[in-house]
This record gives sequence, structure tokens and C-alpha cells, in this order.
Amino acid sequence: MTRRSEVLDAIEPDPVASMHSEDLRALGVPAGGTITVSSRRGGITLSARVDDGTPRGAVFIPFCFYEAAANLLTNPVLDPFGKIPEFKYCAVRVAAGGSAAKTRGYNADAAVAAD
Repeated sequence: MTRRSEVLDAIEPDPVASMHSEDLRALGVPAGGTITVSSRRGGITLSARVDDGTPRGAVFIPFCFYEAAANLLTNPVLDPFGKIPEFKYCAVRVAAGGSAAKTRGYNADAAVAAD
């Protein structure tokens, strides 16, 4: 969720959620369209990627996107001994549309201010 790796940022510059094509079709969202994913803990808006390897009814969101932090959706509980986070999954609602964050990447506002 840091976006501090320039190489990874160059490969995947915009936050995406992978979903099965039939799920996106049911939402009326084209590939690359905007979706909002929300849970009882929060919500994020990002682009939809068609991935028929993702099971129907599931959404896969990488944790590297600062401006669409999947951690906002999941349980923050840690194992009390090993400090290992719970397996990151939770029930979510997916809706077509939404407003994506204007900030792109870690500390992007500071970089813009320096220009």
C-alpha cells in the first residue's frame, strides 16, 4: 500500500480490481470502467480489470495502491504473538461508478508542491 517502488508503479500506475467478465457485465461496467468496492469498514474507487481467472462473485485487489488502499476494507486484527495479519478477505459490495482519488501514488501531493 506504499507505492514506493518505482518499477512496480511504472508497471501498474493506476489502481485496479480484477473481476470475472460476467460479474462486470452484470454491473454494466466495461473493462477499464470505474467501480466502487465497499465493506462495512470503508470504500475505495478504482478501475475494473477483466480476469476470468478470478472466480465469479469474487474481487481481487492488490494491496500496493496508496490511493485505493484495500486495507481500508479488511479487518485490521493481528495475531497477538507473531503480529501476522489475518488472511486479507472480507465481504464487499461492488457498484458501478464512483470518483477515484485525485492523488496518485505515495506522497504525490508533496511532489506536486515541489514543482
